Amino acid sequence: MDRSEFLPRLEAGDLPPLRAVFHEGACSATTEWDGRYMMDNNYRFSKVILHHCLRERVPLLYASSGAVYGLGNRFVEEPACEDPANVYGYSKALFDQYVRRLLPRAESQVVGFRYFNVYGPREAHKGQMASVALHHFHQIREQGRVRLFEGCDGYAAGEQRRDFVHIDDVVDVNLWFLDRPEISGVFNVGTGRAASFNEVARAVIDHFGEGEIEYIPFPEALRGRYQSFTEADIGALRRAGYERRLLNVQAGVAQYMQSLDPQPWRGGNMLAESL
Repeated sequence: MDRSEFLPRLEAGDLPPLRAVFHEGACSATTEWDGRYMMDNNYRFSKVILHHCLRERVPLLYASSGAVYGLGNRFVEEPACEDPANVYGYSKALFDQYVRRLLPRAESQVVGFRYFNVYGPREAHKGQMASVALHHFHQIREQGRVRLFEGCDGYAAGEQRRDFVHIDDVVDVNLWFLDRPEISGVFNVGTGRAASFNEVARAVIDHFGEGEIEYIPFPEALRGRYQSFTEADIGALRRAGYERRLLNVQAGVAQYMQSLDPQPWRGGNMLAESL
C-alpha cells in the first residue's frame, strides 16, 4: 500500500498482526533542505512506527545513516561523534537519540543500522541518490568514461574516501539481528575500511575491460558540506556477535557489475554498441 494509506491504518490499528518491522524507507537526499518535509517524512513517520512496535512488542529494525557523523573523523556510535552536516543527517540523528531514550524501558527489540555508502542490485529507483557504482556503470556504457570530482579538503582527485558496503551484507546484518531479538541498540553497518572513489571507478572499468576517468571541478555548493572521508567503526557490531566478513569494494563492485551486465561489450566503441 502507499505510505499515505499505511500511516493512518497503522495509527488506527487497522493492520494484521506483525512478526517484525523492517523500516528502511526515508527521504535520503542529502541536498534536501526543506526541514519541515524532512522531519515529517523521516522523524515523525519513524516515531509512529516505533511506538506501534513498542505497544505491540514487535521487533523494529530501522535504517539510520552514517550521515549522522557529518564532517567528523570518528565514526563511533556515541553522541560526541554525531554532528550532521545536512537536514537528512539531522533527521536520522534525532530519531536515534529518541530511540536511545526509550530503549531502557523497551520490552521488545529496537535496532538502528547506521548504513554507510550502500550499493548493489535494485537501487535504480533512487535516481540521483543511487550509488556511485551504478552511476559509473551508466557513464561507462554511455560515454566510455567515469566522472569524478577533482581534489578537495586535502584529498587528491578522486581520492575522497567512503566506506562502501554491499547490499547483500546489509541484508545479512538485518536478518542476523532479527534472529537475535534479545539484542537492541544502534550499530554502524559498513566494511570498516574506507575506499577511494578511484577504487570504485577502477572496479567498474575492470568489468568492461576499458574506459577512463575524467575529473570534473568540485561543486561550490558542496564545499564545506561534503563527507570526504567515512569509515565505519564496526566494533559494536562485532561485539554484538556478528562475525561474517564483509565484501570489499573490488569484490563487491565486481559482483554488482556482473548482476547488471553479465556479458559486457569488450573492445570497440561501447557507446555505439549501447545505442
